[in-house]
Amino acid sequence: MSMGPLWCVVPAAGRGTRVGGQLPKQYLPLAGRPLMLHTLERLAAHQQIAGLMVVLGGRDEHWPAIGQLEGKPVLTTVGGAERCDSVLAGLRALPAEVTDDAFVLVHDAARPCVRQADIARLIELAVPAGGGLLGAPLRDTLKRADDGGRSQATEPRDHRWRAFTPQLFRRGELSAALLAASVTGVTVSDEAMAMEHAGFAPLLVEGAEDNIKVTTAADFALAEFLLPRTL
Repeated sequence: MSMGPLWCVVPAAGRGTRVGGQLPKQYLPLAGRPLMLHTLERLAAHQQIAGLMVVLGGRDEHWPAIGQLEGKPVLTTVGGAERCDSVLAGLRALPAEVTDDAFVLVHDAARPCVRQADIARLIELAVPAGGGLLGAPLRDTLKRADDGGRSQATEPRDHRWRAFTPQLFRRGELSAALLAASVTGVTVSDEAMAMEHAGFAPLLVEGAEDNIKVTTAADFALAEFLLPRTL
């Protein structure tokens, strides 16, 4: 299926409290520049991405007022308390030419190492499937712990995947799914969960496991190592 350029929503309204410090995680330095800037540049460099909608916190004083990257527009809007609220705000703020039937990508601001080939593969496979997400099958042995941190049981890992981003869905369907989850009091952890809750079955597209989400202080060193190796 032929697919033209797609817009990408990048939720970046969180504070990344697990890293610590006063500066929100997405603005902390990675290889000498803000973490989020690496992510945005990686996305803008992809030939199938038409523009970026960055969703910021209401009191964000650190955004560098970027208007374009790689000749592509970078727009901003204000997000909400939860990731799902921010993604919905980003979807609603997309340009008018992005119709409800158009596919859009959603990508974590803290995933700077996503590979260009994986974005292309997601678009190629998930568009004809009606939507999907990057991920990787669970390969480690999985344990269930008790409240004291002791292993109680070994869980089956068959058919279990780790979910990554980007995730790709139609603008209208994803907006409706996020809104429905909010109305029913369901807090969704990613876009695929909202779509599942709405009755869809998103396609899992295997991607590279070095598409890490920078969550802790130790992740910054790993991401800096991976950046030049994951183009």
